[in-house]
Amino acid sequence: MPKCIYKRKEFVVTNSTYWVEVVSSIKGVSSTQSFTTYFAEALIAEAEADKDIVAIHAAMGGGTGLNLFQKRFPSRCFDVGIAEQHAVTFAAGLACEGIKPFCVIYSSFMQRAFDQVVHDVDIQKLPVRFAMDRAGLVGADGPTHSGSFDVKFMACLPNMVVMAPSDETELFDMVATAAAINDRPSCFRYPRGNGFDVDLPPGNKGTAIEIGRGRILIEGERVALLGYGTSVRSCLAAASLLESSGLCVTVADARGFGSHVAQFMALDGLLDGKLKWRPLVLPDRYIEHGSPAYQLQEAGLTTTHIAATAFDVLGQTREALEIMAYNVPSNNHLARVNIMDK
Repeated sequence: MPKCIYKRKEFVVTNSTYWVEVVSSIKGVSSTQSFTTYFAEALIAEAEADKDIVAIHAAMGGGTGLNLFQKRFPSRCFDVGIAEQHAVTFAAGLACEGIKPFCVIYSSFMQRAFDQVVHDVDIQKLPVRFAMDRAGLVGADGPTHSGSFDVKFMACLPNMVVMAPSDETELFDMVATAAAINDRPSCFRYPRGNGFDVDLPPGNKGTAIEIGRGRILIEGERVALLGYGTSVRSCLAAASLLESSGLCVTVADARGFGSHVAQFMALDGLLDGKLKWRPLVLPDRYIEHGSPAYQLQEAGLTTTHIAATAFDVLGQTREALEIMAYNVPSNNHLARVNIMDK
């Protein structure tokens, strides 16, 4: 069995110690709170320390968790109604006056306000912080709420800082990071559903992270899995699956590269040699309604798909097929949700 070096933040722990933590974290046990609640708690902690922080939502106080923020800071929470475009321009106006607005909008609804994000915020380089809930495949919320496009339309803006936490602790840190960015706009995306039961920062106060710096979670060889957002958890699970088949891989948390990884690699000449690059992203079609597990299977983004792709890149077709054959999810795992039953 290969010897991998597992890292967690600033220290290295043993294989067994790390995997106990990872395996329990990947499952996202139901006793944890939702990412939405963790975001609200993180924002409240930042607002406790900075009186200039305010929150804005578009008739979604409960859905975004800002009802908790409003209860603590009733004069610093603004509901603009079902008007995402106005929410963005309102936030831009506040930023012009030195206020620190957090504009909290579902990822799918942010599409409505993209023109305002470009013209009223990014071109002017105003420090508006966008918190995009329900990012990615949202399962029970339905296809109209699938936040599949924000990575591309936000990352293409020249002045925008783009972030995605791999777990709830990273979410606390990214809220703190956004609060500390005062010279340009920023955004971070997080999914529907519960966290992964990882340790939270004391007092719910995150620590600002260095822009442009990811983190290495596992150091291996031959293959590197670069995850973005909560897909990092799938990469860790895939690494465990690959290790059981004799392959030790590197796992890295990009934190903010998004879909621009290949572009940076190409500009640095890394794709000119023998490096093989395989993007695992949503297919060029809309994923139909179903549970998150079913949607990931349909998109080809499960742990099994990641592991099989790694073997396929190495030319180990037999191992790739074996992983796909021996790790087929059960029908219960892929149970689709019939919206008419709700």
